[in-house]
Amino acid sequence: MALTKTQKLQIQQVIANCLRNKFQNYEAKDNFMPFHFRLLGKDRLALYSFMQSLLTTFGTSIFEPVAAALAKTQFAKVETQFVIGNEIFSDCQQKITEIINYLTINGKPDKVAELEMLQKSLSGTVNKLKPAKVDLFVETYSGEQYLFDLKTAKPNKGDFQKYKQTLLEWAGIAYTKNKKLKINTLIAIPYNPYEPEPYQFWTLAGMLDLEHELKVAENFWDFLGGKGAYNELLDCFEQAGIELRPEIDNYFSKFNKK
Repeated sequence: MALTKTQKLQIQQVIANCLRNKFQNYEAKDNFMPFHFRLLGKDRLALYSFMQSLLTTFGTSIFEPVAAALAKTQFAKVETQFVIGNEIFSDCQQKITEIINYLTINGKPDKVAELEMLQKSLSGTVNKLKPAKVDLFVETYSGEQYLFDLKTAKPNKGDFQKYKQTLLEWAGIAYTKNKKLKINTLIAIPYNPYEPEPYQFWTLAGMLDLEHELKVAENFWDFLGGKGAYNELLDCFEQAGIELRPEIDNYFSKFNKK
């Protein structure tokens, strides 16, 4: 389903507001770099420093609110930084450990089977955990839930085990509250840095069930906003950039006056 003109304008406004908020809260590093200043200009160095800061926080400052705005066109409930809970059955915790250990040796993930194992392990004592916070929570009109952990475009291979454990713990916590809940826990990667080549899924294989635990680029955004949403979202970013260009130029021009 294509986005309406109103929806596009709303998303463009979300993008613009996120960037304006970043400008208002950004403090440029006042490093003395005389050779760089004279070669490139203080405004370009300030822009570079700003971009480095923006890239570091792009997930929370841009992608999360934009994803939420897009998902509201399709889903019944949408929330960022959603706290799913902090309690889990001890037997469920043990089962998660067993699944991770199995995957470390065998590398054959099967999320459907793993969730069934967790549902059958809802016994023992109820243990307290640090409150689990989900980057993006969406729920369909039929009550099915999707919990997304937004990651950088090139996640570290050494972190995959931690990602997997997080996804299983989210499911375990949700099942501890409601055994019959239909839930999906996934990693989302907002864009494919290897484009036009396919995303290098092999780096994630072995721990993640690629069909049930991963959405990348177009697959992620089209899931949230309907078929074609990814390309329309790119247009929204472009239009927001055109709208903000005078503000961006004005913001960084002041650095040459110092």
